[in-house]
Amino acid sequence: MELNKHSKRLTQDESQPASQAMLYAVGLSDEDMSKAQVGIASTGYDGNPCNMHLNNLAAEVKIESKIAGLVGLGFNTIGVSDGISMGTSGMNYSLASRDIIADSIETVMNAQSYDGLISVVGCDKNMPGAVIAMLRLNRPSIMMYGGTIASGNYKGKKLNIVSAFEALGQKVAGEIEEEEYREIIKRAIPGAGACGGMYTANTMASAIECMGFALPYNSSIPAENPNKLSEAERTALAIKNLLALDLKPLDIISKKSIENAIAIVNALGGSTNAVLHFLAIAHAADIDFTLSDFQKVSDRTPLIADLKPSGKYLMEDVHGVGGTPAVMKYLLDNGYLHGECLTVTGKTLAENLAHVEALTFEEDAQDVIYPKDKALKSSGNIQILYGNLANEGAVAKISGNEGLLFEGKAVVYDGEQAANTGISNGEVSRGDVVVIRYVGPKGGPGMPEMLKPTSLIMGAGLGKSVALITDGRFSGGTHGFVVGHITPEAQSGGTIALLETGDTIRISAENNTINVLLSEEELAARKANWIAPALKHKKGILYKYAKVVASASKGCITDA
Repeated sequence: MELNKHSKRLTQDESQPASQAMLYAVGLSDEDMSKAQVGIASTGYDGNPCNMHLNNLAAEVKIESKIAGLVGLGFNTIGVSDGISMGTSGMNYSLASRDIIADSIETVMNAQSYDGLISVVGCDKNMPGAVIAMLRLNRPSIMMYGGTIASGNYKGKKLNIVSAFEALGQKVAGEIEEEEYREIIKRAIPGAGACGGMYTANTMASAIECMGFALPYNSSIPAENPNKLSEAERTALAIKNLLALDLKPLDIISKKSIENAIAIVNALGGSTNAVLHFLAIAHAADIDFTLSDFQKVSDRTPLIADLKPSGKYLMEDVHGVGGTPAVMKYLLDNGYLHGECLTVTGKTLAENLAHVEALTFEEDAQDVIYPKDKALKSSGNIQILYGNLANEGAVAKISGNEGLLFEGKAVVYDGEQAANTGISNGEVSRGDVVVIRYVGPKGGPGMPEMLKPTSLIMGAGLGKSVALITDGRFSGGTHGFVVGHITPEAQSGGTIALLETGDTIRISAENNTINVLLSEEELAARKANWIAPALKHKKGILYKYAKVVASASKGCITDA
């Protein structure tokens, strides 16, 4: 099998002397000119623990690619740290970064005629961005996740990024003093790696591994575990095998493999952001996968992992009981996964899991993962809601701890900053439904995450007595009675734009509905008086994003 079928147009074509001269200039030898070229895309940058180690990891992949008889050529794309930008206008750029990453990887790979792609990624938008690019390119490709962060510690209590957010709410509520607040911040994140709980990064890493686009154990090996560096060798050998097999992303992905991804999201109690990202991934692969498909998978998949944000444990603990493959093996053996789906190993999912040690459920063995007969919830935590507040759907994360019905008076805020101020000033009381609007894909723009307001609610001790709904997103670290991705969004004239403080809102997790208790006549009258606000930006990336982005119910794609 010819491994260099793309790069040879530059290295072997006599009409491309300048191309060859430039490749000699970067250090290629005569022998290298006949080898396959693999683009090694890194989202590494210094300013974020999720990504700060990725360039070193990519450098190891390059070395191992050379040993494997390939030419590895590194390049960079962007990253945005949600943890750093959360609660600021910087969060408007987070979701947009997914599509910039996809566009930039596609651009470099096609412009340089690379034969294969290894994407070394960290924070959560990196991963779907890389996978979308892989599908557009349809060349042998592997995603390599940089791994989860280790837990912090304060007075014997494990800490993570959400601990820092919730500490602010605790300080505001007078539950902790300034000194303890500062110590929590300093100790929450001890080093490199993505956020430790089953937040969006670990959710997407686990799901993409289960979908077949990453090597076994990639998602659960922590960033600073020695085995993470040894993954570089496995990855280089695997990409060479994919080149030899000519096995490409569109050969691997299918509706069944996406269902596998969504099954593990629900089993692990993963992030609602997975809905947006897998809708976009399905679009890139031209696979018909809708919100109703998410609900079908959730209905048949139990929540079996006791992981943060609503549970006790972190991704490092999943690795300690056998890693993501052990969870996948349990799900496969119990009929929740399609074992026949191909993966980047060149083998099926079932073949990859055949020799994985099974999870142990004997008493005192472990309590991170539960057997299905003792599931934390009989169905998945990702639930799709409809009603007069969400004609096109909304996404809720229901762990089972929140209750099944919430009815209360709306406290309406136009934007996150107003909500954060209002919550901090005591404007929200038990039984209220906080509404944060004009933060959708177009209205935000960029559909920022509402982790700061939900953390303030949790920190203030209102987590079980207040609901929050929004046309924005939630962080994977969010927990409580929350509903996001409300569509149509406020900027597009959705019902959420018509709400007034004092309106009664009813949210049911039993029949998956979300409604404002107003007559159709009243809603029609309010709609007649509603005027769409101007877009918040007149130029630049956020202006372009607001002009082209599709609804959250379509995955916020930008190439529809």
